[in-house]
Amino acid sequence: MKKSYLIGLVVIAIAVTMIISTIGDASTYVSFGEAKEMASNGNKNAIHVVGELVKGPDGKPAGMIYEPSVDPNHFEFLMTDSLNNQAKVVYNQPKPQDMDKSEKVVVVGHMDLQKNQFEAEQILLKCPSKYNNTGLVAEETK
Repeated sequence: MKKSYLIGLVVIAIAVTMIISTIGDASTYVSFGEAKEMASNGNKNAIHVVGELVKGPDGKPAGMIYEPSVDPNHFEFLMTDSLNNQAKVVYNQPKPQDMDKSEKVVVVGHMDLQKNQFEAEQILLKCPSKYNNTGLVAEETK
């Protein structure tokens, strides 16, 4: 067998191994209701939940608890998923910057049925873009 064939087979084997390993680590997007159902079936795999922060009457996020002087690695907030299911989310890391300004929030983690809360391992934010074209008016020049 030629060396080039052998090298080609090794490269293909490495590529297949990398693809299989990333498929095994992939998580799915679900609602809080589905996350509770998965947790009740004993599934503790990481899942993604997309939603928005619960806003109070003043338009600011409601239910946010972060006291860095007491515990800088404990942050909790209320979130509503895309199907309007609301849940408390606990993140055992510092509060992400610009959390209050975010439009959408994606939490990655699992549901804890005993504590009735979603335990996030990661928080991804979609903040309002400073490049939005709202308010721009085109003027004609002659």
